[in-house]
Amino acid sequence: MRLLGLIVGAALVVGACSSSGGTSSPASAGQLRVVASFYPLAEAAQRVGGQRVRVENLTPAGAEPHDLELKASQVADVQDAAVVLVLGKGFQPAVEKAAAGRKGTVELLNKLPIEQGGKVDDAAPIGSSGTLDPHVWLDPELMAGIVEQVTQALVAADPNPAHHAEYQANAAAFQAQLVDLDARYRSGLSTCARHEIVTSHEAFGRLAARYGLTQHGILGLSPDAEPDPGRLAQLTDYVRAHGVTTVFTETLVSPKVAQTLAREAGVKTDVLNPLEGLAKDEIAKGENYVSVMDRNLAKLRAALGCT
Repeated sequence: MRLLGLIVGAALVVGACSSSGGTSSPASAGQLRVVASFYPLAEAAQRVGGQRVRVENLTPAGAEPHDLELKASQVADVQDAAVVLVLGKGFQPAVEKAAAGRKGTVELLNKLPIEQGGKVDDAAPIGSSGTLDPHVWLDPELMAGIVEQVTQALVAADPNPAHHAEYQANAAAFQAQLVDLDARYRSGLSTCARHEIVTSHEAFGRLAARYGLTQHGILGLSPDAEPDPGRLAQLTDYVRAHGVTTVFTETLVSPKVAQTLAREAGVKTDVLNPLEGLAKDEIAKGENYVSVMDRNLAKLRAALGCT
């Protein structure tokens, strides 16, 4: 499995995750300053960096990241950080503008194997608009690739060679968890009565492509798009014709459109978390990337009739 090849080092040391939810703690002497544009990148940085880094998540807890606007103080933080992690390709335009052209900025979508020679590969689905799906972190294999790129960025930015092995060990620990998560998804979704998921917006295309599912979004890749009445009618017919039992709403985005579709089609709704950010109550409960992905798996299995 390609994911196994991404694991670096043999030691399994789990890094702390204290600041990945949307805040940063005061920097201690010698800590590397890292700015992450939103939650998955912040968690990767904190898990890899552990106590050696101070991570600031620019997207506040409970906020939707796509149209994030930065305060002047956040722009200054971007300029002062040793490492700035952004997704890239217009996912968060204001952050990408502030971070462009500076040393230490890493645009993850330019680092992952999602396009080859300008051609989208099998694991890089496009949305209904024809745009490459940016939600790479919902594929555990690509999330492992993010962890690898974060590790390289921290090693390059940290002048103390003694810290590098620690970063690599922390990365290995997190990537081992991602290997196990991927195995649970492959096993858990291998024998299902249905393979179609209907979602609020097209956030789950990469997850669906990885595990043999088909995604149908009410909205496109952006959760801010206006719903099309024709699209709602089309999906209502699709839900009825294919025995879909659940329309998935999501955290951080209004569920009203999805609820309307479910009501028209006579099915239920449930929440599938796109992990663009954790809510304050999730942070308080100690939730993290793996725990939320496991909860998503349980909801998918229930909706798809998996055994």
